[in-house]
Order: sequence, then C-alpha cells, then structure tokens
Amino acid sequence: MLLFKKKFIEPILLGDKTQTIRLWRYRRMRTGQRSYIPGVGYIMIDSVDPIRLDELTDADARLDGFPDATSLQAELQILYAEELQRGFQAFRVRFTRLPEKEQQRIKLERKKQKESLKDKIRVEQYEKTMKKLREIAK
Repeated sequence: MLLFKKKFIEPILLGDKTQTIRLWRYRRMRTGQRSYIPGVGYIMIDSVDPIRLDELTDADARLDGFPDATSLQAELQILYAEELQRGFQAFRVRFTRLPEKEQQRIKLERKKQKESLKDKIRVEQYEKTMKKLREIAK
C-alpha cells in the first residue's frame, strides 16, 4: 500500500502524477507488483529504481506533481528529514492506475476471498464447538 497526502489524490486519479519518491532502508516494492492507494484504488508498479536526490530532474518532478526538481527536493527534505539523517535510500517508484474494469474485477475477487475466509472460519468454529460437545457428552 502506498499512502499519499490528500493534495496528490486528484492528480493521481487524473493520471498527472505517476511517480513518487520514497526513502526506505531497503526496497519495499518490485516492478510488476500490484498495490493499493486509498482514495485512488489499485495500481501497477512499473518500476522501482534507487536514485540519489541530487539526480532528480525536472521531468521526474513533473511526474511526481511538482513544477521542478528544486521544489520536489525541498519537499523531500521536509517529509523525510529523519530518514535522510539515518542514511535511507531514495527510490523512484513509477506506477499506473489500473483501468476501472480491472479495479472492479479485483474488488470482486477480494470480496469473494473474504467471504471464503469467513466461511472457513465458521466451519472451524462449528467443528471446535462440535468437538467440545462430543467431549462433554462422553
């Protein structure tokens, strides 16, 4: 799951923001992975590349929703001050929001998985109860 400030939700939905810079101790995502952004839906991770903040370009900034690299770097300095001090690695994560039809398919699939899990839990609870009743009846 990727979390974003509210100001970035609309640009992501419009397809204007297709990249984020994250500072992690180690790579947490991989190319081809499906992920989720609350308020946006499911995304596909297109690439995850280590990068130095001073290597970020104006093109990177625009993909990230900023007018230029200087603005992006300034925001990252504020957001990730602690991580930068601790030597975390910056990663450029590029993503694509999945089409609405695919969003609906995934939601339906997850709903079925949850229902199946609930059924499994009910069966397990029933079996436990029946086992206890058989033990009491002995």
